[in-house]
Amino acid sequence: MCAISGAWMLIEKPKIVVGDPVDEEFFRLMEGKAEVIRAYDVSDNEFASLLKDADIVVVRSRRRITRALIDCARCLKVVARAGVGLDNVDVDYAKSKGIIVVPVAEASIEAVAELTIGFMISLSRKIPMLSSKMRNGLWCKNEGLGFELKDKTLGIIGLGRIGSRVAELAKAFGMRILAYDPYVDRNVASKMDVEFVDELSDLLRVSDYVSIHAPLTEETYHMIGEDELKLMKPTAFLINTARGSIIDEKALAKALKEGWIAGAALDVFENEPLENSDLAKLDNVILTPHIGGSTVEAQKSIARILAEKILSYIESSTMNEADEPIVKHSCSNSSNA
Repeated sequence: MCAISGAWMLIEKPKIVVGDPVDEEFFRLMEGKAEVIRAYDVSDNEFASLLKDADIVVVRSRRRITRALIDCARCLKVVARAGVGLDNVDVDYAKSKGIIVVPVAEASIEAVAELTIGFMISLSRKIPMLSSKMRNGLWCKNEGLGFELKDKTLGIIGLGRIGSRVAELAKAFGMRILAYDPYVDRNVASKMDVEFVDELSDLLRVSDYVSIHAPLTEETYHMIGEDELKLMKPTAFLINTARGSIIDEKALAKALKEGWIAGAALDVFENEPLENSDLAKLDNVILTPHIGGSTVEAQKSIARILAEKILSYIESSTMNEADEPIVKHSCSNSSNA
């Protein structure tokens, strides 16, 4: 029996299935208010079975909420995404079934933006390479000549909440900021002291650092491929903390091997976890395992906001209009978590 009826009225404790790890704060806040089941390590078939009578499902980026899963979940009323980005949820099909899809978009902004700046500094000062050599007993000071961020040009693809925060932080380093995002209102964004370009190619040609903060859509899939990489400066660095499939990884590996660009830093990949990738064999790329939103502060914030939104739904049988996603296939809905 479903805990929440078709009339959106609470008749007993709802069943919540949590498919990916979330901070313990979420479980503390939900205690006594719902039946909460942790399904972190179950198989796909077991997960589908758990969803058959679930009212709410919580996922991060690993679990995919597909059409087939939605069809199995006959009682499902809410898909709660513990983070940013909805490319792992069939949003249109869910909405066609009357299911609300709720992202927690605001909690990871600072974490992802700070990671982006950290990547820029690490690339500029060759920190991973020099640290590795030191651990192998090599004192390579002569190889440590790097670059300052001051007076360099940062090109941001996708000027949403995360891209905008990256721009703010980068300006503190004295950087010039370019942005490509055809969906942002330039009158509003002009207050940020950011220079907009009409074409992606214009940004790629002049930027010393290119940082991606766009969602994964049909429009942005492999947005950065061989042709785009060839436009970049040989001294430029590419950073991706958004979604892996925005970059053609095979083209990027070729670009790094052949010196089309100086280096890259990637927190996201076309297939996760990363396996048997040519990128892992290269010295001029930094690889991290999708940790953009992985800070203590961000995870506690995600847990708290997620619980608040779910409790609001349980208690009122509705979500605030602002909680329902307006999924626009644009550069401005940036993502990583």
